[in-house]
Amino acid sequence: MSFVYAAVRTPFGRFGGALAGVRPDDLAAGVMRAVLARAPGLDPGAIDEVVWGNANGAGEENRNVGRMAALLAGLPVSVPGTTVNRLCGSSLDAAMIASRAIETGDAEIALTGGVESMTRAPWVLPKPGRAFAPGDVTAVSTTLGWRLVNPRMPAEWTVSLGEANEQLGERYGVGRERQDEFALRSHQLAAAAWDDGFYDDLVVPVDGVDLGRDEGIRPGSTLEVLAGLTPSFRAGGTITAGNASPLNDGASAVLLGSERAAAAIGLEPLARVAGRGACAVEPQSFGYAPVEAAAIALRRAGIGWDQVGAVELNEAYAVQSLVCVDAWLRHGLADAGIVNTRGGAIAIGHPLGASGGRILATLAAVLRERRERWGVAAICIGVGQGLAVVLENTEVAP
Repeated sequence: MSFVYAAVRTPFGRFGGALAGVRPDDLAAGVMRAVLARAPGLDPGAIDEVVWGNANGAGEENRNVGRMAALLAGLPVSVPGTTVNRLCGSSLDAAMIASRAIETGDAEIALTGGVESMTRAPWVLPKPGRAFAPGDVTAVSTTLGWRLVNPRMPAEWTVSLGEANEQLGERYGVGRERQDEFALRSHQLAAAAWDDGFYDDLVVPVDGVDLGRDEGIRPGSTLEVLAGLTPSFRAGGTITAGNASPLNDGASAVLLGSERAAAAIGLEPLARVAGRGACAVEPQSFGYAPVEAAAIALRRAGIGWDQVGAVELNEAYAVQSLVCVDAWLRHGLADAGIVNTRGGAIAIGHPLGASGGRILATLAAVLRERRERWGVAAICIGVGQGLAVVLENTEVAP
C-alpha cells in the first residue's frame, strides 16, 4: 500500500504576476524543501525517487526539472529524479507512478509534485531544413496548447483547447449561464476557504515574494460581471476569461511512502492511495475524459460513487467540469455540492504541471475536514486524456 504523508504548494500567481520573476526550478526546489520540513526526522538520503511533473520542459525547466530542483533543494546527489510530462495531469501522474513503485516494493519513500511557470515559458523556433534558409520564421509560444503541429494530424483533433470545450458544451447542452454560475461559486468558495484558514497549512510562501494568497481569486465578482465578458474562442460562444482557468505560475509537492515508512518519515499518513485510473478519448473530447478515469479508479478501489464523500476536479473550464459532474451524478454521485468545496482552478489557478499535486493535497485535507472516508481527485488533459486517484482517509478508515 502507498500513503500520502505530507503535501504543500505555493500560492498560485497570475500570468505576469507576483511569481513572474521566479524560475520554475526555484519554485520546485522551494516546495521540495517545504514538504520535507514537515518531516524533520526524515533523512533526505532515504528518499528513493523524486518524480516530478512539468508540462513544458522547453525553457528553464531544463528538460528534467525534477532532478534539477532536487539538486537546488539540497537533496543528496544520490537521490535520483525524473520528470513526467502528461500535460495538465503531470503531477497527478507523478504521484500515481510513485505510488505504484511503492506498492511494488521498488521504493519506500518518494517525493512527488510538479511545477509550471506559464509566464516564463519561452518562444521556440523550428530549425531550418538547411543552413541560411531564406524567408521569415515565426516564433511559437510554449505557454499553452498545440505548437509545431504535425500536418498529418486530423484537423478536428488539433482545434484549440477552448474550441474543443465549446464543442463539448454544445454536445451536452451546457450553456453560458450555468458556466458563469459555476465560475462564481469557485471564486466564492476559494475566498471563503482562505478566510477560514483552510489553506494556511497547505500553502507555503515563495522566498523573496510578497504573495500570501492565490493571486487570481476574485471574491467581489458577480454574475452580472461574468455575463458581460466577451467570448474568448467563438463569436457568440459561451467560454470567457471568467469561466475558464487562467494562465498561472506555481508548484506543489506531495510526500508518499509505504506503511512501514512512517517510522523513517516521522509522521502518520494522511490518506491511502486506494485506486488509480487513466483513460484516453478523442483529443477534442479531452474535457470529458475524467468521467471514465474516475470510474476506473473507483473500480480498482472497490467502491462506488455512492460511497464518495469529496471530489476535487481540476476546473480547466466550467463547461467541462459541469459535463463531468453531470455524468457522475448519473453514475451515482449523491451530491454535486461535494465537488470542489474549497474552490477550484477557475479561481485558484491552473499552473499546468502543478495542478495534480494541488488537487491531491486538497482532497486529503477536505476528507479530514469533513470526516469523510473516500474521495476522488480527477483531472482532464489536453490531447484527449484523463487521470483520477481515489484516496481513503486514514483517520476514519476501519
